[in-house]
Formats: sequence, structure tokens, C-alpha cells
Amino acid sequence: MKVFVTGGNGFIGSHIISTLLKQSHELTILSRKRPEHSLDGIETVVGDPLQPDTIKGKLNGCDAVINLIGIIREFRSKGITYERLHYDATVNLAKEAKNGGIKKWIQMSANGAKLGGAVSEYQSTKFRAEEFLKSSGFDLTIFRPSLVFGPPPEGKSEFCTQMLGIMKSSPLMPLFGDGRFLLQPVSVRDVATAFEKALHKNNDQSKIYHLGGRDRFSYREILDMIAKGAGISPRIKISLPYRLIRPFISLFGRLPFFPATVDQTDMLVEGNTLPETSFIETFGIEPVKFSPENLEYLRR
Repeated sequence: MKVFVTGGNGFIGSHIISTLLKQSHELTILSRKRPEHSLDGIETVVGDPLQPDTIKGKLNGCDAVINLIGIIREFRSKGITYERLHYDATVNLAKEAKNGGIKKWIQMSANGAKLGGAVSEYQSTKFRAEEFLKSSGFDLTIFRPSLVFGPPPEGKSEFCTQMLGIMKSSPLMPLFGDGRFLLQPVSVRDVATAFEKALHKNNDQSKIYHLGGRDRFSYREILDMIAKGAGISPRIKISLPYRLIRPFISLFGRLPFFPATVDQTDMLVEGNTLPETSFIETFGIEPVKFSPENLEYLRR
């Protein structure tokens, strides 16, 4: 199958592309600039989905779209916002896909995506993109992942490597609130497998799958497992009342050097568990367990 992939340069995207290539799919990757090196089985086209004229005709001949475009923080002065990247880019790509006769679309969304009552703009704009795609007539699969873990490519990071970086800088680990909110981690390998298998599944109507492992862990437990997987001693945890530190995060989170934004921390303390994990049975996946043994990539 010839697949058009957007947002494939990130942590999750790199694993999805690798899985697609192993299954002999032919890939066209959208990039804002020409890469220095090309890979067998990959054609790179240059374009920006926020500038519709630059993507005209570039989806022609493809059988499916996998849209992975997403940002975890905004830089409004540069025009990098959730609204533009999550919603506007999706709309522009979908219109061009329709012009190219593409019928299948697989969308990376977010657990907790909803309009009313969403904790963050990240979630609400992901939901608006979902709703637009549902009305566009695609054979549509939407994936809403929980916390994704796994070895990142060189130069990239993911949640566990970020937390490890904080741990290595201090014997103390600050917690938001009591740190007992629950998360349901999912392996990036299982995410990539689900995306590839969804290409072969035909939907009469749009389908939404929540991606997560079978187990739920508190934030405290996850930090201890990260430390054990990395081969370091667990850090002393310091609980900080979230309502008191949230204004500080809101102020400084707008600065590029600050490690977190208020959107990110709001979503974290809300917890990130799933209403269902039917993707496990639907796609025949045996989930990789979140455990210290499966976090040994943190030692490299």
C-alpha cells in the first residue's frame, strides 16, 4: 500500500515509519524541507499543510493518509499553535486527500480529546480535528494514546527520558500534588503496530481506539520504575500543592527553556487512563508491559 505520512519525524512517527517499511509499504513523507539523506522505500515531498498551495497534487496516487502532526507546546509569536497545527493543517490535508481520491485516513489524536470540559487546548483542538474528519467521508480510524514509552531515536526524547533527565539533576523529585493520579502507559511498538494493522481494516463508519497497556500505575510508581529501569536509586519525592505552583508554571511555561507548560501539567495531574482497550483484541496485539525490564533503554 502507498501511504502518505505527515508528522513522521518525531518519536512516535519514527517507529511507525520503521514498522510500515518492515511490512513493505511504499511511503511518501511530507516534510517542510528536503532531507539530506533518503531511505529506500521512502519518497519525501516538500510542503507545508498550513500553506495549501504547497501540497497541491502531492497526495495523488496514495492509498491512505497517516496524519501524525501534533505539538506539545505553543509558540504563538512564531504562529505555532494548537489550533493551526492540530485543526487547520488537518483540514487542509483532508481537502487535498479528497482531491486525490484517497479514501482511508488514520489520525493520531489524544486520550481525553473532547470539546466541552477538555483540560487543555491540546485536547480540544485534537477533538475538533476528529469531528471534521468524521464529516469528510473517509474510511477513518482515530487513535487516542495514553502515555507512550519506548526508545526514542537519536536526538529525540519521550516522557521517560525527560523524567530521567530531571532525576539525574537532583536527588529530589518534585511532584504535582500527591502524585497518586493514574496513568496507563502504552509501548511505542504497540502504537506503531496498531497504525500498520489499521491500514488493512475497512470501517463502514469512523472508529476510535484508545491506546494503552493493560495496567494502571500512579505517577509515583512510574517514577520509581523509571529509576529502576535506568539503574539509579529512586529519588526523594517532594509533594507540591498543584494549585499553588500552577500560576508559576503558567507564567514560565511560555518560555522555551522551561521544561513544562501549564497545558502539559494540567493533563498530567488529571490522570491519563482509558475507558477501554479494545485495540488489543481488534489488532491482535500482546502489549509490552510497562516495567523496569522494558525501560532498560534508559541506560544507554
